Amino acid sequence: MNSLINEKHNTFFHRNCPGSSKTRLLMDGVVEIAWYCPSGKNTDKFSQCVAFCNLHGDAGDSEKQLQILTEMASDLINRLHLEGRYEHKLTAADVLQLTKHSLSSHESCAEEDLIQTFLQKLLMMNYRARYLMINNEQDFTQQRNNDSSEDESDFFNDMSSPYKATSESDTIHPMDVQMAVFHCADSFLKQLMVTKLSQCQYSLPLLVPDPFTQEIEFPLWTFRQINKSWKMKEPNNEISKIQPVWKAETPMVSFFRFGSVSKSQLMNNLVNERHNTNCPGSSKTRLLMDGVVEIAWYCPSGKNTDKFSQCVAFCNLHGDAGDSEKQLQILTEMASVNVVVLPRLDPNDKNAKEIQNLYRGRNPLICLCTEDKSNVSVIRKGKYKIGLKDRNQSDVSEELIKAINKCLSFSSSESSSVFRLEDVSKYSGIRVDEDHDNDCNRGKKAAQHMMVLLEKKDLTEIKESFLPCQGKPWHQWCEKNKELHRSQGNEIDIEINQKQDMKKFREQQYKNGIGGFMKLFIAEINSQSPNEKIFFLKWLTILLDEYTSADLSALHYKYNEKWSKVRAVQQTTNEHAELERISRELQAATFGLEHILREIGQIYESCKSVNKNKEGLPCHFSSLPSLAAEMMISGFPLELMDGDAAHVPVVWVTAVLHELIKKLGDKRVFVLSVLGIQSSGKSTMLNAMFGLQFAVSAGRCTRGAFMQLVKVSEEMKKQLKFDYILVVDTEGLRALELSGRSTRHQDNELATFVVGLGNLTLINIFGENPSELQDILQIVVQAFMRMKKVRLNPSCMFVHQNVSEVTAGEKNMEGRRRLLQTLDEMTKLAAKDEVYVAECFNDVITFDIQKDVKYFAQLWEGSPPMAPPNPPYCENIQDLKTTFFMVLESPQNYAGYREQTLQQHRK
Repeated sequence: MNSLINEKHNTFFHRNCPGSSKTRLLMDGVVEIAWYCPSGKNTDKFSQCVAFCNLHGDAGDSEKQLQILTEMASDLINRLHLEGRYEHKLTAADVLQLTKHSLSSHESCAEEDLIQTFLQKLLMMNYRARYLMINNEQDFTQQRNNDSSEDESDFFNDMSSPYKATSESDTIHPMDVQMAVFHCADSFLKQLMVTKLSQCQYSLPLLVPDPFTQEIEFPLWTFRQINKSWKMKEPNNEISKIQPVWKAETPMVSFFRFGSVSKSQLMNNLVNERHNTNCPGSSKTRLLMDGVVEIAWYCPSGKNTDKFSQCVAFCNLHGDAGDSEKQLQILTEMASVNVVVLPRLDPNDKNAKEIQNLYRGRNPLICLCTEDKSNVSVIRKGKYKIGLKDRNQSDVSEELIKAINKCLSFSSSESSSVFRLEDVSKYSGIRVDEDHDNDCNRGKKAAQHMMVLLEKKDLTEIKESFLPCQGKPWHQWCEKNKELHRSQGNEIDIEINQKQDMKKFREQQYKNGIGGFMKLFIAEINSQSPNEKIFFLKWLTILLDEYTSADLSALHYKYNEKWSKVRAVQQTTNEHAELERISRELQAATFGLEHILREIGQIYESCKSVNKNKEGLPCHFSSLPSLAAEMMISGFPLELMDGDAAHVPVVWVTAVLHELIKKLGDKRVFVLSVLGIQSSGKSTMLNAMFGLQFAVSAGRCTRGAFMQLVKVSEEMKKQLKFDYILVVDTEGLRALELSGRSTRHQDNELATFVVGLGNLTLINIFGENPSELQDILQIVVQAFMRMKKVRLNPSCMFVHQNVSEVTAGEKNMEGRRRLLQTLDEMTKLAAKDEVYVAECFNDVITFDIQKDVKYFAQLWEGSPPMAPPNPPYCENIQDLKTTFFMVLESPQNYAGYREQTLQQHRK
């Protein structure tokens, strides 16, 4: 090696140096490094500066050198207080519980709080989750302690003193925080994290080397809940698509580099300009990112401003591609276009062969040359060169976008290169998470067995065939039950007849058989371990969504077309009848896990009414509530009100709460409910506040009401005086499109139910002008008035969503005054209907117009589908959460507080 670098000098220690002996105690395993520096003459051995490393001793005995990265990764995990979590994984339940840390906002934090701060912001869909700043107050404290008196101070001495400050290499990179949590999370927490990262429009981990074994993992399971929507323009049409990313077929553009030049910011300019690679807290050292491949999708909006006219996947290989052969192979083989960043063009480079193969291959190639100043140039068909040196970043981005678009048009015409996420699993040498998790495999197979029963069935007839207990007798029973409770109690004969009719409907419901679908579902869920059961339920949800999505999209398209015609011509009974028919088909075709669980509830209620087991039921009906209780404890929402029948199955819900008490104890609960018009962001608000996953897609608004448990941490139980929060999400008022019901009456019943159930109800108003919502406010006031009559004292907060200015809370004093004025007017109107004496809203409930009205920024920062959630919106969520929990710490100051247990709610 010395003859290669410097013949006149023993650059590397060798055995024949003067005084050398055959025995060396301290050199085996040592790695030395030296650089050959060319002089620019013809006699140079190498034309560029080359580093040479020499590993002394037998390389097979140098395991310590190979363990350096492992030790560094282990040290990082210890610094982040994740000791033991690599083996015993963090769970979703660990991070979703309400802690003291989650009730306050943190712009900077101590090193030990980095994980909590990152997860808290991520679960709130705040894309600033990666903006992690560490408090370095100890450095300043140390300096102050070293201060001498002014007379003794010396500028030159002080400036040259070796005060120890935190170096950049000691700072933990935000991406290391993210990846450390990822490596220490179980399958469900990983999936939750990746789903939230996607909602923040961040790239997602696609290929991940294990920091301790270097085995490459493809976390396919984490992508299963993610959907992307986009619009594409055609000459005479606009095509809208919503697809799960694991199923989408798109072109894929891969980015990688040889050398040390960063390319991430260039990629951000292509996919999402709002994200910044160099976020606060970043450092030059990243331990867990080299070799990681991330993926993001560009989704066009169908406008002329789109950078790409179709949905395109972008993959980014972090680190030097020459050190990640397997990842590079997968990317280059699956890509429609390869983009490579090259520090210099040198045929003697160690990666020259790989670059040559890419250049000679069929796939388009774009070379970004860091030492070249030239504009984009076509070298040959499908091969481009773009210079980066001393060039404006936006100019380079524009040239790159044009080059990629040309390559994509060339690629689509010349080859059938289409990227499907699932196809990554076909490559050998990588570990697919789903294949190596036995519970995941068993859950998937069980769900697939159920889906076989639905094959070749008409989607609009599935509910009627497979869920008979939700059929006509159940709806008739609900109507009779409502009539019975609305009657004044002075018509005894009518009441007796109604009860007889209800008994007859229950008997008819009981006689409806149990099909193979429900038998299999109950048998599966009864025989599975807790972990396997969660996988089964999640897989069933995924497969049902896949099964129904195409038909539902077609029906929504038909409905929208027909609705447009009805509005345009303002006429014809036939058109309205057709609209109603499509609406009924939509309602029938909406089929998900919630409908299966509703069927279990009705099987239980029908059996309970006659106190007999159904023929063919795989278990005794009395065990069914226990299954639902276990699901609630596992984090699944339970339907509280049937959204199709607009009825609360009291017998079923009571039985489930009874089982919850048996499993958890009679815990103290605080009920938080939400009320507002349809599609006003109620579910999104609750999801952001507690990290939940209530359904929020525009095509499937919440129907009925759902409740979900949020655990309170041990440290907070003493302060808040309760053990769980019961979060209740409800369907919107004015839900017209899927309902043939009398909406006004339905809205009154829904509002009364939601307000009566909650300790605190969030009244969600979309927009700044409350005068447009007078009828909604009257419904709300009436609901609170009815609570007053039965001596319940719930409380409320008004949330104005989509306020245009961040400072509107301060500027909108006039808006607050108008809201209070409207509430007072609605109180007078409602008082007449309810025969109640009240002159103003404060006569009904204790209400502070200053504290109990919150203004929220708009949800999106920009225009969907590529817009991330707006950080001020997330800050408003945090402020709302902090406000009402601060109030709860002093329950004597909170009019709506009443300490209740699960047993009291059950009653």
